[in-house]
Amino acid sequence: MATIDLIVLGILKTEPLSAYDIQKLVEYRNISKWVKISTPSIYKKVITLEDKGLIKKTLVKEGKMPEKAVYSLTAEGEKEFKNLMVLTSLQPIRIFLDLNAVIVNLDSLSAQEQKVCLDNIEKNLKMLKTSLEENQNMKASLPEISQTGKAVLNQQVILAEAIENWLQDTRKNLNE
Repeated sequence: MATIDLIVLGILKTEPLSAYDIQKLVEYRNISKWVKISTPSIYKKVITLEDKGLIKKTLVKEGKMPEKAVYSLTAEGEKEFKNLMVLTSLQPIRIFLDLNAVIVNLDSLSAQEQKVCLDNIEKNLKMLKTSLEENQNMKASLPEISQTGKAVLNQQVILAEAIENWLQDTRKNLNE
């Protein structure tokens, strides 16, 4: 099973939700910034998890709105969630950044081409840091944001700062 399975099952462990609500929660929590997860993959995943008997669908009608499918964990889904938590926690920790593909090949470019790449990275890093800091400030005092959720956000800020330090060191070395 993939990380997306663990995310969807974990979200549904808390409360029954529609695929749309799961997707909105993924956006709100900025999960897609640290895990490759897309809107279509969430919709596909709930169907797959339902087919496997890990979640069940209930059709709900609210007012004049059309029926919507609300998903909840089955007993088997609860077991699978706990199993995935343990199995995933046993895995070696991997930090995958698409940025690393640029970093390992940077020396293959001329100094001017390296500078262009570093400028691009810096621009994107500034946008990332701004977004993370705004998100951190906005969610710092919200009681519905768990300490673990805040910890993940803090990890992202620390990682952005580490990339920023690498960028400064690389620029300094390039200028020498």
